[in-house]
Amino acid sequence: MNGKDSFSDLRRTREEEYFYRKEKELMEKLRQRAKAEAERRQMGEILGVADQEILQNLQELGYSRDTVNLLHLVPLLHVAWIDNALSAREVDQIRQAAEARGIQKESAALGQLEDWLVHRPTDEFFEKTLRVIRDVLQGLPPEKRQAGTGDLVSCCTQIASASGGLLGLTSKISEPERKLLEQIAAALQQSHQVAAKGVVQTLTES
Repeated sequence: MNGKDSFSDLRRTREEEYFYRKEKELMEKLRQRAKAEAERRQMGEILGVADQEILQNLQELGYSRDTVNLLHLVPLLHVAWIDNALSAREVDQIRQAAEARGIQKESAALGQLEDWLVHRPTDEFFEKTLRVIRDVLQGLPPEKRQAGTGDLVSCCTQIASASGGLLGLTSKISEPERKLLEQIAAALQQSHQVAAKGVVQTLTES
């Protein structure tokens, strides 16, 4: 075999290796895409949501079929973390809310929740999750949308009240908590801040 033949064989081998590597990368991308699509479909079944943009946003935020049922607990966590520290009562109430939503012991969802109770999620995560919740609620019939919004704001208000005032001499809900509640109510209802303020005032005085 002369040098020219050896060079041709080497070039052919390298080309074969290149195309094999590219084919393998393509197959992996297709596998990952199929896995992501299956994950979105399962999340949609759990939430009763078909909107692919909503499901894509959830996926980008890190939710999965195992943790998406934590979605409506995140605003409660946001309220609890507003002062950068969680009281024992706040933690207890959030765990009770998780149990009421069917979060099972030793599940991936509960593990994620416990992590959030120790490590505060970012403001960006809280804000984007709230927008996704709003979009989910907007897809419901008006009565269910209103009920879902009211229930969520009410649960957030209970969390804000959990730590209580100092010896009963101050309001159970701090000013930062009240402002956040108004922001949550406004975002969920896509309403003016004044209207949201009225909703929160009604809940906190009841």
